[in-house]
Amino acid sequence: MKKNNQIYNFAKKIINYPRSLSGRGTRETLKEVKKIIPNLKIKSFKSGKKVFDWKIPLEWEVKNAYIITPDGKKICNYENNKLHLVGYSAPIKKILTKEKIIKKLYSLPNLKTAIPYITSYYKKDWGFCISHQKKEKLKEGNYQVIINSKFKKGVVNYGELFIKGRTEKEILFSTYICHPQMANNEISGISVLTFLAKWIKSKRRKFSYRIIFIPETIGSIAYIQKNLKRLKKNLIAGLVITCVGDAKDFSY
Repeated sequence: MKKNNQIYNFAKKIINYPRSLSGRGTRETLKEVKKIIPNLKIKSFKSGKKVFDWKIPLEWEVKNAYIITPDGKKICNYENNKLHLVGYSAPIKKILTKEKIIKKLYSLPNLKTAIPYITSYYKKDWGFCISHQKKEKLKEGNYQVIINSKFKKGVVNYGELFIKGRTEKEILFSTYICHPQMANNEISGISVLTFLAKWIKSKRRKFSYRIIFIPETIGSIAYIQKNLKRLKKNLIAGLVITCVGDAKDFSY
């Protein structure tokens, strides 16, 4: 039970970090992982680097983002829930009518109280996510929209740990680190893999293990391009650890 409590407390600590493909929240998350597994190496890919037919994006940072309703209430506040802001939203300061703002609000009609997760990584855009219940209650009038974000040349960070075994043949475990404030579909993978890596290190091993904490899609593509020769030579199995925080059956 002690180990389970450790995993839960770790998950609780990192859930609110503002993770995305890049930026402060991702780095903070990796630093917390490194406290548990000190041999973790925090690495990076530079913005603008070409990887196959993709390109490493600019670094994205958000200071604040919210909407002020016609009656002066602040809604879709990024400070309260990182899911409220569409990932990689461009900066904006505008006053829009209800008719226009509604086109930039994403909700889930079939899950009325849930805030969806939406991104616009590779197309300059902006938007907010809101529960369908609250969206339906919006009044006529003017809405003030504020997104204080910026893009800059920087890096996309990832974490890598190599645990040597008696043979060079490798088993790869990876999880993604780019979803903000999502428990099962993000934090569960990071938390379980962190403590799984610690456990593997404590055991005698036939195979070598490579543990990767990386942003989804672009991170994996960049990692494969950089390490393709070694992966082809040594990799015998690979698993992505995700959605392991609920009571459902495991699948692979």
